[in-house]
Amino acid sequence: MDKKLVFFLFFVMFIGLILPVNAQCAMCRAVLESDPDGTAAKSINNGIMYLMVFPYLLVGGVGIAVYRTLKNRKKEA
Repeated sequence: MDKKLVFFLFFVMFIGLILPVNAQCAMCRAVLESDPDGTAAKSINNGIMYLMVFPYLLVGGVGIAVYRTLKNRKKEA
C-alpha cells in the first residue's frame, strides 16, 4: 500500500472518532427523552461510544498485522 493511502485511512478514522454522535437505539431514546435534566442520556451515550471503540480497535489491529505481514513477504521475495 502507498503511504498516502495509509495516512488517508488513519486520517478518516480519527476524524470519525472526533465527530460528536448520538448513539442510542429507539427504545433507549424514548425512555431517556423523558428525563428532565438529560444526565442519564449523556451517560448512556458515553457508555455506548466506549463499547463501540473496541471492535474498531480490534479490526484496525488485525488490518495492521495483515499489512505488515504482506509487506514483509514482498521484501523477502
